[in-house]
Amino acid sequence: MHIYTYPEEAQTREIISRPTKEATSLTATVSAVLDRVRKEGDSAVIDYEKQFDKVDLLECAAGSRSAGTSPLRVTDDEFYAAQGLVSEELKAALIQAHQNISRFHEAQRFEGIDVETAPGVRCWQRSMPIETVGLYIPGGTAPLFSTVLMLATPARIAGCKRIVLCTPPQRDGSVHPAILVAARIAGVSEVFKAGGVQAIGAMAYGTESVPKVAKIFGPGNQYVQCAKQLVSLSDVAIDMPAGPSEVCVVADETANPAFVAADLLSQAEHGMDSQVLLITTSPTLLDSVQKEIETQLAQLPRRDIAAAALENSRSVLVHTADEAITLSNRYAPEHLIIETADAEALAKKVTNAGSVFIGHLTPESAGDYASGTNHTLPTNGYATAYSGVNLDTFCRKITYQHISPEGIRSISRAVELMAAAEHLDAHRNAMKLRREGTHPQPLP
Repeated sequence: MHIYTYPEEAQTREIISRPTKEATSLTATVSAVLDRVRKEGDSAVIDYEKQFDKVDLLECAAGSRSAGTSPLRVTDDEFYAAQGLVSEELKAALIQAHQNISRFHEAQRFEGIDVETAPGVRCWQRSMPIETVGLYIPGGTAPLFSTVLMLATPARIAGCKRIVLCTPPQRDGSVHPAILVAARIAGVSEVFKAGGVQAIGAMAYGTESVPKVAKIFGPGNQYVQCAKQLVSLSDVAIDMPAGPSEVCVVADETANPAFVAADLLSQAEHGMDSQVLLITTSPTLLDSVQKEIETQLAQLPRRDIAAAALENSRSVLVHTADEAITLSNRYAPEHLIIETADAEALAKKVTNAGSVFIGHLTPESAGDYASGTNHTLPTNGYATAYSGVNLDTFCRKITYQHISPEGIRSISRAVELMAAAEHLDAHRNAMKLRREGTHPQPLP
């Protein structure tokens, strides 16, 4: 990790920057894949699975499927087989997590509003679920079955009629069994073997097998994030720009160095392009955390991935806790962990973060799995403008209004004057005719 001591403004700008791939080449690569998926459908997705994920789905499916069954679709037999490949202990953990996630998101239900804004003018609002949603579940180096629960659970609570899930297959052409078990627990039955850019394209455009959806959800690497942003320009909505994972830990001399190191490494092991940031007021803690990172890193199975992420990461020594929170707010982390003596007081000063973890006993991994909050969060500084996934993310708010004769008398003058001032005479006339109670006449 790069160490900064009492940074000036120029160094601060460097600290809050993220590791990124050169944008032109990234966009060109992603656009080419999306274009082919749009034109060729299933065949392009299957070919890209062979090219990128090193899985020949046609060969894997040979002799094991009935005629007309797509090699991209997970079958009922595969769902059934997955049940026997996951331990009862893990199933119980998934059920517990699902229950906690459900409780938190059930509490977010919008009951609607109904307001008389002026005499005779009634306005109200209803929440309606998005009918068809697409969930992207990263596989790659780590099958994120927890993300299935985080996305599918609120989708079901919101009332989405159709939930489509895409995830990269394993080398033998199967989907990781825990992903399928989590899907069944959360009520998802349409699962497709597609990862990366090709999965985003399949859900955005629709193929012979994969339905076109109205909105795509889920985290991913820079390629997936770029694909989501490109398809959102004209074809489908997305939850948020969500790319490589990141964490910021704000700690003081009361923090346990082993806890802090573990929190930093828990994000670093997500991927080589992940980033972690430590901000502390204690030089002693900073040194102790560096030593703990080396000790814990050596014991991690994914140490090579975590070590690469640490090359993109920073430790920063600042004078005061207020400076630490100010720097964190500028960074706008996906995850913010506050491990200080006055953690709750500092948390009240947070203005930009995806999710905040308060106190020495609240690791980010709790939110990743089972506390109940959602772990699909804005990264790359987008926490300044975006929320993490919540129940509203799967809904649309529709407004309604009804105007009585009294209402016409209340607001017609204001409407007509404003429309005339904007030179929109048809707008003015629509109100004028109602106010006068006349049939349409040619405009003067």
